[in-house]
Formats: sequence, structure tokens, C-alpha cells
Amino acid sequence: MTTCDVLIIGGGVIGIAIAREVRRRVPASRVIVLEKEPATGLHASGRNSGVLHAGFYYSADSLKARMTQQGNRALAEYCDAKGIPLNRCGKLVVAQDASELATLDELLRRGQANGVPLEAISAAQAEELEPRVKTHERALWSPTTASVDPARVVAAMTADAQGEGVEFRYGERYRGREGDGVVTSRDVYQAGYVVNAAGLYADRIAQDFGFSEHYRILPFKGLYLYSDEPPGAIRTNIYPVPNLRNPFLGVHFTVTADGHAKIGPTAIPAFWREQYEGWSNFDAGELLDILKRQAGLFLFSGFDFKSLAVEELRKYWRPHLVELAGALMHDVQPAHYRRWGRPGIRAQLLDLRTRKLEMDFRFEHDDRSLHVLNAVSPGFTCALPFAAHLCDHMPL
Repeated sequence: MTTCDVLIIGGGVIGIAIAREVRRRVPASRVIVLEKEPATGLHASGRNSGVLHAGFYYSADSLKARMTQQGNRALAEYCDAKGIPLNRCGKLVVAQDASELATLDELLRRGQANGVPLEAISAAQAEELEPRVKTHERALWSPTTASVDPARVVAAMTADAQGEGVEFRYGERYRGREGDGVVTSRDVYQAGYVVNAAGLYADRIAQDFGFSEHYRILPFKGLYLYSDEPPGAIRTNIYPVPNLRNPFLGVHFTVTADGHAKIGPTAIPAFWREQYEGWSNFDAGELLDILKRQAGLFLFSGFDFKSLAVEELRKYWRPHLVELAGALMHDVQPAHYRRWGRPGIRAQLLDLRTRKLEMDFRFEHDDRSLHVLNAVSPGFTCALPFAAHLCDHMPL
């Protein structure tokens, strides 16, 4: 049996950031991070787009709005301090026709309410920033949006955490609770406080502690197609006007930290939680449970899940994904987009009461444990201030 002050389940960017924040606040505390993989950040934290979002998509009363604006600045400062390359390429949000201008204006209002640097510009001004861009009448320019290699960030944070006294236990899986203890594949832990930052399995672990009664995680697979054009062929990130009724931002161009471009992501419903490629990590129980929930959403969802699922599945066909991206930019040639990147899985929370996908960050807690149930995009951007916010709710 091992004892500690704080036990954190999950070695993604949120779990690491929480561990560091706990040690900062209580330097004498023993903090242990359990990670079932052989290293940190091998799931969503190391597989995301690497975009540092600015924070103008979210309504001002949301936790995402506050955390993103702070997180963008904090993570950029962290990368600068660590010498991690940061591509401050900005972002254009473009409209395809007149019907999207009202939503473009709503995004501008949200950005202003959230204190985010954001500018409404003409189509001609957008072309000065990116000559190949397509937009109807006007666009939004976000100068503080940037790109970074997420795996480098996670590696640097892990090294910092270890240097600060955080202990990492790799290859060790959570198995359940035994009285007040946490049982893993190797040990039993008696912890003063337990933090569940387990991503795709956060809801299951939370249920063992009496939480996540009204929530379940649905996995969505994200895929990017990489361009073989030289670095700098596209100057800035180019995003469409999103559908504000769901948490996905649509197919867009992302400029990576090294200047290359990629298009995506998809948001394809996955059939088990770690369905990255083929039949890898297959779990029959998860398949049956997720199929049941997806069938329910097809019939009774609080949003148009059927249309979303059908459209996302079409994006598996490379020409269709390239065609969608071509609506945002001139001279998008399918021959340049042949290489798929590593897939990622989005741990998207579903509210069982409303049958809707949860838009904001969600966590539940008491005086013994805290459970991070929904930390999807822009969770990577928000990791540092979100960790501090979560620690404010812990009895440290």
C-alpha cells in the first residue's frame, strides 16, 4: 500500500498541470500521477491540433471563455520560457455566404465581451494576410491564435513536474475502489485527495466515487490530412464560421509549429473509446454501450446527431474532405493532400438529461475527490489556468 496527499489519475496535460499546481501551493505534499501508458500525453494531449485558441467562440458566461483567454497568454509565455517553437500565425474566420455574416458578428461580440483581441476586416484585408483565402464580404482576424507542437509542451511540463517533486507511476491502470483506497494494476493507494483527470475514462471512474450520474463520455475520432506544400505556403490558420449549437469547429486549415499546413479535423463517432486505428484497443463492452447511446441519439437527441454523424463519416473519403477545405481557400489541390496524420479521440461529454453534447468544461467534486468530466478543446490551451481553477475547489 502506498500513501500520498494527492493522487491524480491520468497523465495528460490537465493532470500534469494540476500536479504542478498542487506542489506549488503545498510544497511538502506528496503528489503521485498514475498513467496507464508508458509515458505522459499519449492520448488527446499529444494528439490534438496544437492550436493555442484565443477565446472568442464561447459565450462570456462560460468557463471556457475565461480559461481560454488566460490560457492562451499563459501557455505562450511558458513556451517562450522553455524555448519551445511557437508559430504566432494568427487565425482568419471566413464566411462562405451572406447567411453566415450574422454568426461572424456574434463571434466578434463574444470576443469583445471576453476581452480577446479580435478585429473585423474586409475581404481585401483578409487577402493581404493570406492571398489565397476565400471569404464573403468580410472576415475576423485573431492575432493571438498560435500553433505549437503539443507533444513538446507535454514533455516539458512532465520534466518540470518531476523536477518539482511530482512522482509518476507509468504502466499502472486504475482498477477501482476498495474502501477508501484506490486499486490499480500494481498497488493500492490511500490518498488524502483523489483527482480524476482520466480523459476518455473519466466518467467511469467518477461513477465509482458517486459522480457523473447525468453524464457519459462519447468518443469522436479526429483526423487531419497533411499538405505536402512547402512551409509557408499558407500563412495563417483559416477557419469557417462554426455552428454554435455544437462543440465542433468544422473543417479548417491549421498551420503547424513548423509552418506546414493540414486540413481537418473530422469528428467521426467512434465505436469504442480508444478506436484509433482498425481494431486496436477493441472493447466489446464499450462497443455495445456506445452503439446503444448512438442509437438513442439518432432517435431522440437534443440536436441533429443523425446529420452530424452522416456528414462526419463522409469525411473519411479524402476528396470530400479536401473539397470542404477548398471552400475556404483558392488553389486547394487534392494531389497535395494524401497523408493522414495520427488520429486523436475527443472525450466528448453527453448530458443524459438533455441528450445534448456538453459545450462547456465540466467537473464535479466533494471533500475527497474531484472529477474532470469535460475538458475537450480548448482544454490544451486552458490547461494552466484551468488547473489553478480546479485546485481552488480542492481542500489543499
